[in-house]
Amino acid sequence: MQYAQLGNTGKKVSRLCIGCMSFGGPDAAGFEWTLGYEDSKRVIDRAIDLGIDFFDTADVYSHGKSEEIVGKALEGRRNDVVLATKVGLPMGEGPGERGLGDHHVRQSLEKSLVRLKTDRIDLYQIHRWDYATPIEQVLRTLTDAVRKDGSVGHIGASSMWAWQFAQALKTSDRMGLERFATMQNHYNLAYREEEREMIPMCIAEGVAINPWSPLARGFLSGKYKRGAQPRTVRYQRDPWMSSRYFRPEDFDVAERLEEVAKEKGLKPSQLALAWILSKPGVVSPVVGPTSVAQLEELTSALDVLLTTDDTKRLEDPYRPHPVMGHE
Repeated sequence: MQYAQLGNTGKKVSRLCIGCMSFGGPDAAGFEWTLGYEDSKRVIDRAIDLGIDFFDTADVYSHGKSEEIVGKALEGRRNDVVLATKVGLPMGEGPGERGLGDHHVRQSLEKSLVRLKTDRIDLYQIHRWDYATPIEQVLRTLTDAVRKDGSVGHIGASSMWAWQFAQALKTSDRMGLERFATMQNHYNLAYREEEREMIPMCIAEGVAINPWSPLARGFLSGKYKRGAQPRTVRYQRDPWMSSRYFRPEDFDVAERLEEVAKEKGLKPSQLALAWILSKPGVVSPVVGPTSVAQLEELTSALDVLLTTDDTKRLEDPYRPHPVMGHE
């Protein structure tokens, strides 16, 4: 396993992060494609065997079941890993069950700590920007969690507009509040709009980039073909998958990926992951394997070296997209 500095946190993490959205179980409404406890634990155990020490979940994943599975599976090994979770997306129908208001964040943090069976979260991330809560208030609440409660080690952010992230960093600097140390953004070979502003800003600010969906929710795995009706459970039950990918220009990228991968004796998923690992500023892409075999396949991408020609060929088919992933 390879390791890298997680921004300015002083922590080193594995260059792959296990995204725990895949853990929950088929009885979780909206997450029917996810793994139950035993299968999830097999993936977690093998990840640790392979040297992966970075795990990322969220309170909203399978309505809290993902955190419960991760907490149970890591019992006795909590100090061996860097544990991240997120807050902000709806956990219920009521107006107080979402967003980044002080009460909801504090209440959500307490519940996450219980589900994760821990007294601290190494990286606590806002899942999305909250237009209803001033960023000053959000940062004060998160700063208290770090400096007063000690229940959070560092804070991070996820997909938003670059101007919003710039405002947050400036506010932290101006008010002496905790600074977002990481950005978990939507970035992969089929969606590269983050290269325009967000990624250059993160590099300039010393913010670690941990992209989500580096394989485009499996679209870049090679299993989906132009003109063929997708039949996977993930495609049928995950509305974000079909709405974000599967355009003709996306298949242009996927087909070029398969072409180059075949020449190099690789799986498309391995090559897509090797590409994102090679990009400036990227520390630890968040992958969501649903089997030990998938995990081992993805881990081998760390050993893949791309030439300048490989990169050019992979990137040439890309066409600009509407911005996606800030929802």
